[in-house]
This record gives sequence, structure tokens and C-alpha cells, in this order.
Amino acid sequence: MDKRFRVYFTSDTHGHVFPVNYARSGPEAAGLLNLSDRIRKDGNTLVLDGGDSLQGTPLTQFYLDHRAEWPLHPVAAAFNAMGLDYFTLGNHDFNFGYDALRQYLDAMDAVCLCANVEDLTGALPLRKWTVHTLENGLRVGLTGVVTDYVNVWEQPQNLDRLRVTDAFAAARDAREALRGRCDVCVCLYHGGFECDLETGRQLSASGENIACRIARELEFDLLLTGHQHIAVEGVRLGRSWAVQPPANAGVCLEIEGSVSGMGAEFASRFLPAGETHPGQPYGALLPLEQAVQHWLDQPVGCLTGEIPPEEKLDAALHGSRLAALFNRVQLEATGADFSCTSLGNDPVGLPTPVTMRHVTAAYLFANTLVVLEVTADVLRAALERCAAYFTLENGMPQVSQEFLQPKIEHYNYDFYAGLACTFDLRRPVGRRVIRLTRADGSALGQGPFRLCLSNYRATGTGGYDVLAQCPVLERGSVEVPALVADYIRRHSPVPTGEKGGLKVVW
Repeated sequence: MDKRFRVYFTSDTHGHVFPVNYARSGPEAAGLLNLSDRIRKDGNTLVLDGGDSLQGTPLTQFYLDHRAEWPLHPVAAAFNAMGLDYFTLGNHDFNFGYDALRQYLDAMDAVCLCANVEDLTGALPLRKWTVHTLENGLRVGLTGVVTDYVNVWEQPQNLDRLRVTDAFAAARDAREALRGRCDVCVCLYHGGFECDLETGRQLSASGENIACRIARELEFDLLLTGHQHIAVEGVRLGRSWAVQPPANAGVCLEIEGSVSGMGAEFASRFLPAGETHPGQPYGALLPLEQAVQHWLDQPVGCLTGEIPPEEKLDAALHGSRLAALFNRVQLEATGADFSCTSLGNDPVGLPTPVTMRHVTAAYLFANTLVVLEVTADVLRAALERCAAYFTLENGMPQVSQEFLQPKIEHYNYDFYAGLACTFDLRRPVGRRVIRLTRADGSALGQGPFRLCLSNYRATGTGGYDVLAQCPVLERGSVEVPALVADYIRRHSPVPTGEKGGLKVVW
């Protein structure tokens, strides 16, 4: 006789607890509290999460900066209200250091399964795998792994008491440990798909995402993925049924499973967040939410003129006033020779007067600054990667599919300050930089130079491998949004006419 069970799965909720859009300062049909209203849990149901829960909204940013003043952890409280059973860690969950991670794990009622994270102190409540027996007697084996690119991206001080090991090896070992102990085997993988799900064509060999390899080689029945923010309602990969929810807690996945002597079968669908939420912990967390809204509405300063939202291709071709402002902030903060920054996937601007809400909406990332020692050859190679953002279709520039598939990555196009550069899109990728000087037109020379950039880009992520080989001269500790707010506060009214020194011909 078939045994049936249900799984609710969230991932990459990125601090979205309340049904609030912080940038627009209005309600939104999203958030863990409203998702919990869609969950119907019984003895044959598991509620699971795939990580990246702590970073992403002003709520979690404010809470983590003031957590000594607020005893109730907002993310943990929301997951506890959902009835979360098991979860794994995402790469962004390490961004705030060991103590913040430990506080989060200690506040969770659910069990953290992360087979490739080792706590060198033994204090974190981490498990490699477990077997959960449902009310109907079905034995569900579960494990979790996080992309081992955490070692590439994360600031060293945040991992000094942790070791992140090879994700595939840890998943393989957990699968072997579970073999024979369970009727159905589930892997929570905070990573995505390295292949096109329709054609099977390999899209990336970096190792950041290995879901297809896990599915085809390790024989998990159910593979719950995340990290890429791609909406995958359900796909068969080898023996595995694989899914992935989009980011920011607008939906969760409901997965119906049936296990018989012939194996496991699944059907899955997206459930949008409901319009209501439980009275608790909503009421208990409301004072924190109100404090966040008050903080966001505090004036920071003003600009000489507003920066309208900038369309992505137009900004890449003609320069970005917003990126130019961020680069000025970075140059002042570090005294570097040159600076580069990137923008989020959606067109954003900056009105005047400026509040903290505007700043956090314009600069979306919890990045800090790094200063690298670079040469002219390194700068040229990095700019060639930027030039690969473009392709020509019928003689007109468009965004290359390399930056759109398997997920949209406008944030991997960088804007530079202190340099004047010309791209010729008629030339092959890798040979498009035809002019590179200092911003005033003077010869660049060979260097070495000091380049300021985000800690994310300094790892070489996004195709900028050449940067990962450069010596690190400085590491900052203040997040960029705070630097931007302080700069505007001290320099108001801030000029906003500059766009940068890039010229593109085609």
C-alpha cells in the first residue's frame, strides 16, 4: 500500500518576515508570517527550508545591528510559527559572523542539517543527517548541504571557527549513511542547477552550483534546491524530483509524495503567500517592525538633483549616475586609485531628499569594501569581462545571454571610477577594450594600483577570476549602505551629474 506524505519548502526568504515592501513603504503579499497561513501540517507533513534567511531586508539588517535590544529573533520566531522541522544554511547566513549565526540556530525550534559545515568549537547545533519517522510509519531520511563557494565569498573572520567542506562529497557521504535506514531520501541543497533543465547543456563548471550532478549521481528521491532564485516547480533529473522556489518569501512549494514498492513519486506546486498571518509572533515582533520603519524614514541628506531609475542596458552603455555616486563613496572611504561597483537586477534611482529607506533600496547588498593591489593588465582583464555583458543583434547592443541564463545577473556588470575606457563591441569577446587611460586622459602606466571594490567581487565571483589572484591590501568592516548614508549626510547637497568614463562603440 502506498504511503503518502507532504512537504512544504521555502528557501532564500532573505529576511522577508512581514508582508511589507520596504522600498515602497507599503504592504506586499509575501513574508514568512503570511506563508505560515498556507501551511496545513499533520503527522505526515514536513516543513523544510533551504537557507539564506538572515540577509536581505532592512528588518534583519536593523535587528542584527541592534539585537542586544530585541530578545525575540524575528526570523527564528517566524519559522517557529510555521512549524519548521528541518533546514540547512545558505551562503548569506554566514555574512554576520559566528555569534549571529549561533544566536539564530539557538533560537530555532527546527533542526539544522548541514553536512558540509563543521563547527571547530562544537557549540553550534548542527547535524549531518537524520531519519524522521512520520505518523504513517514512513521513514524519511534528510540531509542538507550549502554551496562550498562560501569559502570563496565569505570574509575570513566570519569562518574562523567554521570549516565548509566539499558539498558533493558531504552529500554523497550522507546519502551512503542513510542508505537502508529510510524509505525516501531528501537532500536540502543550498545551491542551484549548473545545466539547462530543458536541454541538459552545461552552463557552468565552476562548482558553485552542482544540483544536476547531485541528482544524477547520488540518487536522492527529492532534491530541494535554492540559491539561484529560479522558479522551478518540479523537474525530473535522473532519479530525483527537483524543485526550487523564487526568492523573498512570495511563495512556498507544496510537494505531495507517494512511496510504494516501485519507488517514490512526486507532484509539486507553488503556493502564494496568504493575505493573513497569525496573531503571534506578529504582535510580539511588531515593535521591532515599527522601529525599523522609523529608522528607514530618518532623513540622511539631499542631492543636487534626483537620480531617476536607470534601465540596465542604457546604464551599462552610457554610464550610471547611481554607480558613480557609490564609487565616489568607496574612493573617499579607502583612498584607492580606482573603484568599481555594481547595481542590482532591477532599475533603481535615488530621490532627494534622501532617507535611509532610499539608501537601502538603492544599494541592496550587505557588502563591505576590499582594496586590492592590481596592475594595468588586471584592470584590462576585468574590464574585458564587463565588455562581455554585451552582444550585438542586428547591429544593436543587447545584454548577452551569459548574464541572463540560467539566472539574471545584471549585478555582475561593474562600473568603474578613476578610469576612462572604450569598448568596441564589433570585436570578439576578450578583445573589446581598445582604450584604457586614467580618467583625465593621461597614460595609465603599469602600476601597481589600489582598486577598491566589494568583498563579493574581490573573490573573483561573476567571471572576474583575475581579481581573486590579487593581493589584499585592506578589508573594511562597515557595510556599504552605511558608508553611503554617512557620505550623503556629510556632503549634502551631493552632486549627481557624473556618469563615469566609459565609452561604448558598435
